Amino acid sequence: MRLTEADAPFLSRLAVPPLRSVLARDTIRLIPTGRLKAPVLAPLAAGARALDDLAALEGVTNARLQAACTGLPGLDPRELAFGRANDSFINAAFTHVRPGGNRFNDERRGAWYCAFDVETSLGEVAFHLTRELDAIGRYQNQTDYAEMIADFVGPFHDLTGFGMALPSLAPEIASAYPAGQALARRLREPDADHPDGAGPASNGLVYPSVRCPGGTCLVAFRPGLVQNLRQGGIWRLRWTGGRTPSVSRPAGRPAETVCA
Repeated sequence: MRLTEADAPFLSRLAVPPLRSVLARDTIRLIPTGRLKAPVLAPLAAGARALDDLAALEGVTNARLQAACTGLPGLDPRELAFGRANDSFINAAFTHVRPGGNRFNDERRGAWYCAFDVETSLGEVAFHLTRELDAIGRYQNQTDYAEMIADFVGPFHDLTGFGMALPSLAPEIASAYPAGQALARRLREPDADHPDGAGPASNGLVYPSVRCPGGTCLVAFRPGLVQNLRQGGIWRLRWTGGRTPSVSRPAGRPAETVCA
């Protein structure tokens, strides 16, 4: 049975949403292309030994490297990905935490957010960067984003059957993020009330995109769930005076409009 907005009060009291078996290939996470560049300290190094010394110096203030050694308050370093292709991008998602957190993670640990299609990812990214431009009141900006493509297999808790009725899926960040973070904390913890004594901790959530109607997003709670990570294409978001950016391929693909 598919619930509706009328069932929101009931759903908000549920500790555990229903599980969904996920086989999601080619999910899209967008990151600024600046993160693809070589280490900023490399030009300062005279050789490999010097680069190692500079890397150690950088680690004093690098959240990802600190987390790999000592962990974050809610992230054990043993959870991080090591020896895998593009593992630094995976670990960065869990160790570089935005102040105040995001929809389904607080400041204690990050999460891997992605979408089932690139249009949804573009809509989500455009919304958040537009908010930053709102803060300065100037809509002149151009940023290139790279697709980070990954696969996910396994059970995820599913919020897609409830429309947008959940408090955690509200458009207002001030109310939605605390609700979503509280839900994520409950799901990550083993369930002591489970019939078997301790239910398994959640892999993450599949949920409807709040910023791109009709899109579907996924948040993974653990680095080990991000599989077969590889880089895809490049997209350019450009603001030229208005709040809605144009989207194009840097190579000259005609501009498109993302979710408003």
